[in-house]
Amino acid sequence: MGFSLSFVQVFSIITTISMFHFGQFDARTSLNVLSFGAKPNGVVDSVKAFTDAWDAACEVADSVVIYVPKGRYLVSGEVRFEGESCKSREITLRIDGTLIGPQDYRLLGKRENWFSFIGVHNVTVLGGSFDAKGSTLWSCKANGYDCPEGATTLRFMDSYNVKIKGVLSLNSQLFHIAINRCSNIKIEDVRIIAPDDSPNTDGIHIQLSTDIEVRNASIKTGDDCISIGPGTKNLMVDGITCGPGHGISIGSLAKSIDEPGVENVTVKKAVFVRTDNGLRIKSWPRHSNGFVERVRFLEALMVNVSYPILIDQNYCPGDSYCPSQDSGIKINDVIYNGIMGTSATKIAIKMDCSERVPCTGIRMQAINLTYSGGDDEAAKTSCINVSGKQLGLVSPSGCL
Repeated sequence: MGFSLSFVQVFSIITTISMFHFGQFDARTSLNVLSFGAKPNGVVDSVKAFTDAWDAACEVADSVVIYVPKGRYLVSGEVRFEGESCKSREITLRIDGTLIGPQDYRLLGKRENWFSFIGVHNVTVLGGSFDAKGSTLWSCKANGYDCPEGATTLRFMDSYNVKIKGVLSLNSQLFHIAINRCSNIKIEDVRIIAPDDSPNTDGIHIQLSTDIEVRNASIKTGDDCISIGPGTKNLMVDGITCGPGHGISIGSLAKSIDEPGVENVTVKKAVFVRTDNGLRIKSWPRHSNGFVERVRFLEALMVNVSYPILIDQNYCPGDSYCPSQDSGIKINDVIYNGIMGTSATKIAIKMDCSERVPCTGIRMQAINLTYSGGDDEAAKTSCINVSGKQLGLVSPSGCL
């Protein structure tokens, strides 16, 4: 890599720092981003300081902490943390400060990502706030101007053994956290905040990844709180509070004919507050060899949710240029157990499945959803092309 340290930077490396414990993490070497030129005043751009600190950490063979002290750090462009040439046994990015995006949304908006981790392993992102200042880009889009797509705040690609803990993501231009082609990723105790009208600001997006855990997250955003894309396998989502937002969604799927399936997904102890959807599976009405199998939706609470339980295989937002085929996504072996609360619409359970490949193996148990409209009308179901069985109390009933 050819990276060399100045005297000041070498002096900032503290070895055997027993005072630098944070939770379960303890590293032998610490690098302070201030020593690499970062300024905690929210004015001076710190992109180079962060990349230089990462390069220095990668030259250390042992465990390393990159430390971001309290303060506000302007980060006006993409920061790429690449692991291909990294020598470190493990790296912890410990953030006590707030990282802020530029006022000019175009500086970030023309990039795909704000902070990207590419090909890394044994990395922890611990604490800190990421404020992308996405509202000016959303306003541009709302007014129909020629706007950039926007940047995802935190993206992990081709990485494994990663932990993201205690992070706050504010007003991302696009997705807040994205996991792509990764394995063994743990996301814990994160908070995600954006307004309910912020476009395409999925809280956590996962695709083409295996062995992922998301636990104890609070997500308020303008799109899916968690979106589960093709190729997701062995996913555990536990203890999520969602709202506002579009719920927790598998999909959208069937974007292409050749598409890997989604399998072994568990979502438990989720709370949905005034969301557009609760537990949703969605696919475009298009031929595809993709599938959804072995999904468990357990112990969810719905508070005035528009569609608490939804399978939509005719998904086409905006109803323009919609495919006219039946969805080829095969949905099988999906369990709903312990789903309680209130529906903001009369249709509390809706399953609009494909005629070409109907939904099979759907099981419902301990479901109690009531309509919150106040006119004493009971909640209803609307189901087509679906088979399975119900056990015990299921209200409203009629799907299976």
